[in-house]
Amino acid sequence: MKAVILAAGVASRLRPLTDDIPKCLLKIGEQTILGQIIDNLISNNINNIVIVTGYLEEKIKTYISAKYPGLKVTYIYNKIYDSTNNIYSLWLAKETVQDDSMLLLDSDILFDKKIVGLLLDSKHENCLALKSGFQLGEEEIKVRVNGQGYISEISKEVDLKAAIGESIGIEKFSGQVLTQLFHVLDRLITVDKEVNLWYESAFQEIIDNGAQIAPVDVGSLVCIEIDTFEDIEYAGEKVVPFLNKP
Repeated sequence: MKAVILAAGVASRLRPLTDDIPKCLLKIGEQTILGQIIDNLISNNINNIVIVTGYLEEKIKTYISAKYPGLKVTYIYNKIYDSTNNIYSLWLAKETVQDDSMLLLDSDILFDKKIVGLLLDSKHENCLALKSGFQLGEEEIKVRVNGQGYISEISKEVDLKAAIGESIGIEKFSGQVLTQLFHVLDRLITVDKEVNLWYESAFQEIIDNGAQIAPVDVGSLVCIEIDTFEDIEYAGEKVVPFLNKP
């Protein structure tokens, strides 16, 4: 299995903090966001990592070479990072991960390492981490399921009353479903020129075509996506102290 971390974005909402550093290298507590992600992967015996870079990519490379000198990392550069969304960065990873299973992660999530373990241990070959039990709003990527418990809808537009929780940005895919996913991405990117969509749009299309993706609830395990200054403050106070507790 390969882990793909999408780390190309500019993170303009966090300026001036991100004027000279990628968001994933912001330190929250004693560790950077990216360092915490990599530590979580290594602790789950995932050592083959692909990072899609863009904004200030050399700083990411320098950080990893210094802190993880023996780690196998493949870098893919999104040269149009400032005019594309994460669907394009994911598409760029096609040649590197095809014919393999993949753990996909956004690079701006602080999360307990046991969440990766939940996905790896799941009986479902295709699944994503779900955070439930809190008040959803308009900004979260929300999930709705069908009668069999598989995801039927995933987007920010899911009806709040029907949503069972938020997709936190960590997904596990089998090689077979990856083939379907990249077929859809090929069309969206090269034919339809839809480079500014969220990758969940491609997830939705393969779901509509029969792919079965299951939500895996993370329960009380802490996680947060870092998008705003408020997120950083909350993460420092309410997430970091509870990460990776026994």
